[in-house]
Amino acid sequence: MTELVHLDVADGVATITLDSEHNRNALSRQLVTELGAHLDSAESDADAKVIVLRSAHRVFCSGADLSEAAEGSMQEGASTLIGLQRRIATSAKPVVVVLGGPVRAGGLGLVGAADIVLATRSVTFALTEVRLALAPAVISLSLLPRLSPRAASDLFLTGRTFDAAEAAEIGLVTRVVEDDALDAGLQAVLDDLGQGYPQGFRETKALLNHDLVERIDRLGDRLAEQSARLFGSDEAREAMLAFLSRKR
Repeated sequence: MTELVHLDVADGVATITLDSEHNRNALSRQLVTELGAHLDSAESDADAKVIVLRSAHRVFCSGADLSEAAEGSMQEGASTLIGLQRRIATSAKPVVVVLGGPVRAGGLGLVGAADIVLATRSVTFALTEVRLALAPAVISLSLLPRLSPRAASDLFLTGRTFDAAEAAEIGLVTRVVEDDALDAGLQAVLDDLGQGYPQGFRETKALLNHDLVERIDRLGDRLAEQSARLFGSDEAREAMLAFLSRKR
């Protein structure tokens, strides 16, 4: 089986790369399993002070794997995505998400859970769940604490596409750089983080993410059940099949 997520540790940085181009890094069972395992490895690696999450290709993440979702229960997938958000939020190491291309639906949960998010100006985002008879249930755990209530209502209900500048304005993205300056922008972030100490990172992240982690622990099970119920509904299945047929 071809690996869909890669881990490389060098110069104090653990780089986790999503590499499932055939489905635009959709959150398949294999991808989320490998991502979780690499996050654990990066966390336990004494040579890594910082974790970077990025894509090998243009698209960062297209959201749930609708081919899998249309075939059966998503209870396990919903719980796994909640676990990934919690892993990122509770990591003792800063987690930097690097975006050079589109992010859709469930992929925004990874963005919301990260500590620092760097995006190129051309990156677009969309929470398209309502257009598939779904709701952004499990990713609301990390997104709602980041977004203003008005922005969340707008983006969750309309499913419209928005750009990196708007994402930064509403608190989803930390920094926006020009399309040809992504690597330089990342290096600037890493240079700053390189001056920190592990104890400082650990204790500061505990302060920053206390409320987010408490929210995940309090609401996670209920939202996983809601997500699984919606994915398993006739209305959502019909919408997903129609979407998949349009892609063919």
